[in-house]
Amino acid sequence: MHYHHISRGIFLARPNRFIAHVALEGQEKTGDFVICHVKNTGRCRELLVPGTTVYLEKSTNPARKTAYDLIAVEKGSAEGGAGTLINMDAQAPNQVFAQWARSGAFRDGLTLLQGEKTWGNSRFDFYYEYSENGESRRGFVEVKGVTLERDGAVYFPDAPTERGVKHLEELMACKAAGYEAAVCFVIQMERADFFSPNDLTHPAFGDALRRARAAGVEILAHTCRVTPDSLIMAEAVEVRL
Repeated sequence: MHYHHISRGIFLARPNRFIAHVALEGQEKTGDFVICHVKNTGRCRELLVPGTTVYLEKSTNPARKTAYDLIAVEKGSAEGGAGTLINMDAQAPNQVFAQWARSGAFRDGLTLLQGEKTWGNSRFDFYYEYSENGESRRGFVEVKGVTLERDGAVYFPDAPTERGVKHLEELMACKAAGYEAAVCFVIQMERADFFSPNDLTHPAFGDALRRARAAGVEILAHTCRVTPDSLIMAEAVEVRL
């Protein structure tokens, strides 16, 4: 996926989880800043550090209260150097997964990919159908964006997520009903030694993920090629549970 009208700036503050104050290039010495929408309501405390380089997309809608969206950050840039470029747009993982899946990288012979599909009392990110050896197959996928990195490894979630546990329970129910089921962790950065659940922050999610794998739910993790104005699914990463 691609963004348009990108500006570089310096993160100053996050008064609440929805907005941030950013000094655009040329504003650093004047004390001026823009108020922008943060496209990720997670904590992101290790990313949004004062002095960090961030990237904003300017909206084309003049009626918006905020003219910019904060979409990417150079982690570590507040301490000097270029830092690690991380996309933190929470809406992006579903879009890049859909592009990746429709390219044939998820299932050979994919014939259908539908977003926001309801099954019973559950609603999944994607429903898919494909043919394998003349046999029709179908399944559900949940997609999770990953922005938390520590010492080269990446983890999910960065905050407790009862909703995430519920999604895994629902995928296990789909599998028991005869569907395929998968969860795909889209790592919104270019490098990761491995992916693991963040048991320190939410042990119940890690437990549910391990139970899901034992029940036959497929667990995928992929890095992305990241630039200030693009995000594309890339390499598979080892999953350690």
